[in-house]
Parts: sequence; structure tokens; C-alpha cells
Amino acid sequence: MSKKKEFVRDITNIDEDFAKWYTDIVIKAELADYTDVKGFIAIRPYGYAIWENIQNYMDEKFKKCGVKNISMPVLIPESLLNKEKEHVEGFAPEVAWVTIGGGEKLEERLCVRPTSETIFSTMYSKWLNSWRDLPFLYNQWCNVLRWEKETRPFLRSREFLWQEGHTIHETAEEAKQFTMQMLDIYAEVVEDLLAIPVLKGQKTQKEQFAGAEATYTVETLMHDGRALQGATSHYFGQNFTKPFEVTFQNREEKQEYAYQTSWGSSTRLLGAVIMAHGDNRGLKLPPKVAPIQVVIVPIAQNKGNVLEEAQKMKAELSKKFRVELDDRSNYTPGYKFNHWEMKGVPVRIEIGPKDIEKGEVIITRRDTLEKISVKMEELAPKVEKLMQDIQENMYQTCQKRKEEKTTIAKNMEELEKNLNENQGYVKTMWCGSRECEDKVKEVTGAPSRCMPFEQEHLSDTCVCCGKKADKMIVWGRQY
Repeated sequence: MSKKKEFVRDITNIDEDFAKWYTDIVIKAELADYTDVKGFIAIRPYGYAIWENIQNYMDEKFKKCGVKNISMPVLIPESLLNKEKEHVEGFAPEVAWVTIGGGEKLEERLCVRPTSETIFSTMYSKWLNSWRDLPFLYNQWCNVLRWEKETRPFLRSREFLWQEGHTIHETAEEAKQFTMQMLDIYAEVVEDLLAIPVLKGQKTQKEQFAGAEATYTVETLMHDGRALQGATSHYFGQNFTKPFEVTFQNREEKQEYAYQTSWGSSTRLLGAVIMAHGDNRGLKLPPKVAPIQVVIVPIAQNKGNVLEEAQKMKAELSKKFRVELDDRSNYTPGYKFNHWEMKGVPVRIEIGPKDIEKGEVIITRRDTLEKISVKMEELAPKVEKLMQDIQENMYQTCQKRKEEKTTIAKNMEELEKNLNENQGYVKTMWCGSRECEDKVKEVTGAPSRCMPFEQEHLSDTCVCCGKKADKMIVWGRQY
């Protein structure tokens, strides 16, 4: 009984300690749990089911673009990692090394993949011969390991699940086009599936992926005004194909280096869903990504034919929706309400003896907590309409927050003030210098998020140095 009481206890208030609230949600909504290895989490079935829905949605989009799935080794020889200098320098602090195998010291250290550009490039150099073979459009769903100093479940764990796409193309133009095509898919995943608006743009040279010529991003904004990078797509040009000798015979029968892209998203998206939508009752899931879209809670289920009617209702609704019937007899309805609110199930249906007499049920929306009385014969179409309404409402709620937490600054004083008083995105003009970018982060703790594709002319001068500026850039503190 003590465990039941423990579960329904209030979680940390979202506005008092956002970090603790987040951890409470992860644990109490049974998304993940800590393990005996520091910085490594176990993703529980409910959390994994959310990831599977993201994975399935994304995988379908990739395959429509001609992408094929593949599997590469988890271990990469040190000599391969060292072939692209900028790349290895970018990842060196995060790499974990294997030095002993089968009780014997290895002749060469093997790194546990932090990312797989090097192994993909090595294999592409073996497989590619002619321009007729191109493009190679490959992706893998896997885990990677990065030895992060500070960890937080989903947001920055040492091992995480992700997908990493690696493609090679005949021309730079084709590779650049594919880089942007993948970014558009990520934007669609985050906005359409997860109901979170994105900010699309290009990363600065300082913030771009190690070894890339250009990195593009979809940025998201969380409840507390901090930014979270949703996914990135990179154009490599020939930065990897040259050191790894990924060449092909072109249409003029000459040897040429291929043009490469890389793009990825991870279980960090689960963290985005939690922090963008959750509240003091727990998780709040957009219907499209929710593992359970409808939960039916029978009231006085042992009286009359309540349980039988609830089972019929589940069978009918399951034709269109992901439905759970909570017929546990050792928990009260109140406990069940708290349980499913914590798990963020979009729609809850209550059915009891009096409801059956009236031919009605009570529906509760998780997003607004509004209760609605619905006639049983109208239930399926009503639930379908509610799914659309909830998905749209959750997106619009985040969009409103994004608008309210996006400000403009013309100088450093305004930039710092805006971040401190209304943490979120701050738009400014920027001269393009690394010195100014470093100075802004040093003073405000906010790195650049991106240079948005939709540029605005806010002033003629850089927010930091006051020199001539023609680029608009967005800053924000991050996760």
C-alpha cells in the first residue's frame, strides 16, 4: 500500500525546480531508470514505445527518399578515427577506448563509436566504383557512446539510441540538396509528430559538426525557455571522402572524390517531449506519438455489466486507436486517474453503472483536463476529433511560448537583460566573427543556436562589437 501512496504523491513543482521536476517525470512516468553504471540509463518499455513511434514515423519518411538501413560495427580502430584530423579532435574528449580483448592487450586501440563517419567512409571506399553506383543512401539505427561529464536521462546520457544517416553523391549540388531534404524531414517529425515548433537554420562554424563544411539544425524551445537541439543535418563536401579515398569513375571516365552528407537524431527527442509539454501532473503526450492514446477506466467494475461494456468499448476503439483498459481490481479509480495522467495518455474514458444507464461516458482530455460527456454511439468519432484537437492545441501552446520567449536585442546589455528576465531565444545582428560569438557566450552563458533561414534586418551593427553586420543570429541557453 505504501508504494501506491508513494506514486501518487505530488512531483516537484515545474516552476520551482525544473531540473528536479524533469527527473521526477522520467522516473515516475516509468520512461527510464538509472543503472549501476554512472551516466547510463535503462529505457523502460513505456519510454521505448515512444521511441519506437518516433523511429517508425521517421524510418518511413527516410525510405520514401530511397534511404536503406544498414548496420556497422560498434568498434572503430584508432587509425581510422585519426584519418580526419578535425573530426578526431572534436570527439577526442568523449571517446571510450577498448584496449583488452579476451584477456589480451590489443595491438591497436578500438574506440566505442561516438559516431560512425569513419567506418562508413572506409566501407564506401571499398564499395564505390562508378558514378552509376551513386548515390549511396544508408542509415543505421544503433547506440553510440560519448563519455559526457554531466549527464541527464535522454538529454545527455553517455550511451544513447539514435539514427545516423550517411550518404555519398556524384555532385556537390546533389549532396547539398539531400542535406536539406533530411533537415526538412526532421522538422516534420518534431512539428507534426511531437507537436513542437522548430527554428530552422545553419550553425556557425564554431558550433558545426567536427569535419563538416556546413551544419543545419532544427532547434526547439522548452518550458523553461532553454533551447534543445532537435536534430542536425551536415554537408561534408569531400572532407571525409578525400582522406578515406572514396573515389569513383565519373561520367568523363576520370577518378573523382564523392560528396558526402551525414544526419542524425536521437532519444534526446524524448527529453524534448517531456520538457516542452509536461506539467505538474506529469507527462503530456501528443496523440500521434503516445503509446497509449486512450485509457478506459471502469468505475465500480464488479457491478452489473460495467466490465463487459468496457471490454466492448476497448474492442471497438482499438480498430482506430491505441487503447488500454485498466481493469486492475486492487487500485481505486482515483489512483488510476493519477497514474494515467502521470503517463500523459491523451484521452481518458470513465464508464460506470450510472453512465451505462444514461448511455453516456465521461471523457477527460489530458492537455486541458476538460471533462466531456459523450453519448456512447458518438464515442468513436468524438475521440477521433479529440485526437486532432489535442495534437493541434499542444502545438499551438508551444508556438505561443516560442513567440512570447523570442525577443530582440540591439546591444550586449539588452541581450543579457532579455536572457535573464525572459529566458528564451534572442535575435540579434552579428558581424560573423568568432571573437564576438565567444564573448556573447562568456558574458551570457548562451551559445548561438543558429543563423535562421528566415533572415530579418534588425539593425546595421553587431550586438557585440558594434561593427557592420548583415547576419541575423539567434542565441539561447541550452540543454
